[in-house]
Amino acid sequence: MGTSVSAAAPTVIRTNNFVTDAAAFILEQARKAIVERNEFRIALSGGNTPAPVYARIAAEAHDLPWESVRFTFGDERCVPPDDPQSNFRMARENLFVPAAVPEKSIMRMRGEIDPQIAAQEYEDQLNAIATERGERIYQHDLILLGLGDDGHTASLFPGTAALDEMTRLVVANFVPKLNAWRLTFTFLLINHARHILFLVGASKSPQLIERVLAGDRQFPAARVNPSAGEVTWMIG
Repeated sequence: MGTSVSAAAPTVIRTNNFVTDAAAFILEQARKAIVERNEFRIALSGGNTPAPVYARIAAEAHDLPWESVRFTFGDERCVPPDDPQSNFRMARENLFVPAAVPEKSIMRMRGEIDPQIAAQEYEDQLNAIATERGERIYQHDLILLGLGDDGHTASLFPGTAALDEMTRLVVANFVPKLNAWRLTFTFLLINHARHILFLVGASKSPQLIERVLAGDRQFPAARVNPSAGEVTWMIG
């Protein structure tokens, strides 16, 4: 077992203008990636916290060439795309439709089919793009993540099998406390990103945030540590 390379300490930004600052951060990353690589690969997170951020991006990004952006999802609920619980639906309503993002820029996790098949299908799609570009693993320019009250991030919940996954990039993860399957990126894929942005609302426990930032591995979010990337926390 080799020693893992530890990346630089996370940057923590505390802001009273959470939506504005988060949108500006994401758009800055997008423009930089498009200049440098002609493409911006971003993985979206679900939940309530990022919804107004997505709406702000849609309102402000008039000059962004959406055909050069590739949207993926860090996790998804196992529901149809029009279900109120769907992360895709939330992104569609707040960002994709208002900004007129072309269909081909969006890679949706198919929450409505068998979870194991959906996870494999998504991983296969990512691998196909990576292979085409000569990459070992699909590399995101930016992955957006949230923080659950139990320290989960994406759908990597405490005590679930996906935490120990070492080879897969996307898995179906059964979450006993929800009695439900989720589709989720694994740490292998997350920690291969160039940059990770945690979007954390003001209501989140400061003690939880401190323990995650201190690297307390009982909280899955503390295991986000890209070997060659950066991590930023934006806390509202």
